[in-house]
Amino acid sequence: MSEPNAAPAPIAVPPFAVIPGAQVQHTLQGQEQQIVELIEATYHLHAVGESVNPPSYFLRFPDRPTARIIALPASIGGRARVDGLKWISSFPGNVQAGIPRASAVLILNDHDTGYPFACLESSIISATRTAAMAASAANRLSQGRRTRPARVGFFGTGLIARYIHTFLTATGWSFDEIGVYDVSADSAAGFHGYLQDTPAATRITVHDSPEQLIRSSDLLVFATVASRPHITDPAWFDHNPLVLHVSLRDLAPEILLASANIVDDVEHCLKADTSPHLAEQLTGNRDFLTGTLHDVMNGRAVLPQDRPVVFSPFGLGVLDLAVGKHVYDEAARTGQLNVIDGFFHELSRYG
Repeated sequence: MSEPNAAPAPIAVPPFAVIPGAQVQHTLQGQEQQIVELIEATYHLHAVGESVNPPSYFLRFPDRPTARIIALPASIGGRARVDGLKWISSFPGNVQAGIPRASAVLILNDHDTGYPFACLESSIISATRTAAMAASAANRLSQGRRTRPARVGFFGTGLIARYIHTFLTATGWSFDEIGVYDVSADSAAGFHGYLQDTPAATRITVHDSPEQLIRSSDLLVFATVASRPHITDPAWFDHNPLVLHVSLRDLAPEILLASANIVDDVEHCLKADTSPHLAEQLTGNRDFLTGTLHDVMNGRAVLPQDRPVVFSPFGLGVLDLAVGKHVYDEAARTGQLNVIDGFFHELSRYG
């Protein structure tokens, strides 16, 4: 035990490390189940108040109306005890140039000094946490259903769809059929080729229309860049599928009002003209919400059998922090941190 009047332990400026994308990917590869468990533990920390997750800030451009850069500041407690910021851009025009739409970095800040101690390539971290929360939702929301979904449909076939498919198959899902739809025939064909090369390849159908995909799928994954609802007919969901509405703005509010709705965080999700936000504006209330994913995990939200179930996750910055800190800790444990010596230079107050 320390002496009652012992001086507090001195604090020091932490070393600053850079973790590139290849290292991030190598660290996370094959850890899908572990990352799902990490995401669920982080949701718990958030639900019990062991986090700070302010509203995201959207930087938009009058000369580039389809593009945006988003800042997601956050802080988590528990064993991680880390603060930070994800800075992620979405430039849809990149796809035509043959480069990914999204790019990102994650800054981790020291709990005691506030000094940044790592910068990580974060498009992989962002895709990983998105896929992990989708896989968690697919598992948790399907547990009370009469039959486990056996036909999955991917609406949107970019990087996020690929990561979600990877996480689903790595956490125990198998499918009798996989449906694919994208407004870009080239993207749909590319995703079809990817699926054919996976070990869990099964019957794959590229659909000609959104309605075909939706009506033929028990589990639907929306992973698009839609800025406003483009799916408007509730009748397409009469077979009561489980819907992972990852891209948040695909579904007309009328579809949500005919469904059971689960979100990851109420205040975050009902903003920025997401589909749930539009449903709130249409009705003037939030009665259409069944609860949060954490409520489902803890038995506080009961899902009906006679309606579609829609999961609309905003994607919390605390999830990026948790995954990023995990990557950092693994790199430190294995002695693979790329430390930038002398990154912070003016460390004497008076020179």
